[in-house]
Amino acid sequence: MKKLLVIVLCVGMFSTTKSQVYLQGGVNLANISTSNSGATQKSNMLTTFNAGIMARSNSTEPIALEAGLLLEGRGAKADTYLTSSTTDNYVKTKFNPLYLELPVNFVIRLPLQSKSNIFFNAGPYVAMGIAGKSKVETKFLGSVSNSSYDIKFNNDNPSTTQQEDANYDKLKRFDYGVNVGGGFDLGKVILKANYALGMAKINSTQSNNSANDKNKYRTISVSVGIPLHRK
Repeated sequence: MKKLLVIVLCVGMFSTTKSQVYLQGGVNLANISTSNSGATQKSNMLTTFNAGIMARSNSTEPIALEAGLLLEGRGAKADTYLTSSTTDNYVKTKFNPLYLELPVNFVIRLPLQSKSNIFFNAGPYVAMGIAGKSKVETKFLGSVSNSSYDIKFNNDNPSTTQQEDANYDKLKRFDYGVNVGGGFDLGKVILKANYALGMAKINSTQSNNSANDKNKYRTISVSVGIPLHRK
């Protein structure tokens, strides 16, 4: 929680300097790694969203720092077909947790014409799970059934190395990783693409994050930013 407060204060500090503050919203293509090397299955990609506010430490210099507060959809989906049919005899699962994410990026700008620029960004993020749903649709011999449940997070103390309140049916409350991306700042609109590489295993009972790269979030984002002001 202290980290959250620090970054929120950073956003406030940016707004008092030669800053660029913008609202952001877009689409996430979320997945979870399934191999020791961190690879994912393309068929498991889940379409969800991102939305929030971001602030850059300056609006015109080649180098800037960026921080913000985003609501991020994570997760994955799995479609299992019991026969050759894709319209019957299947189980479809959507796993969609929601996180409040606090990214801190190092931004490099390369100027283009008409006060626009191309930029590249990279930096760490921390995120806190707040809600989410897991949904299952089953169809067998023409009969359809649906079920859903709220995703649970453990009550972890982030200042310790243990996962307090860990359980097999609970996710870790806190996630962390690295963002890498880029885009175009066209003045009135900012176009962004980003890849979030999660570094924490998602289940609260998984204590060794470095043993392999299975069960970690992988998220591609495409977003649009609307500047509020430039100082």
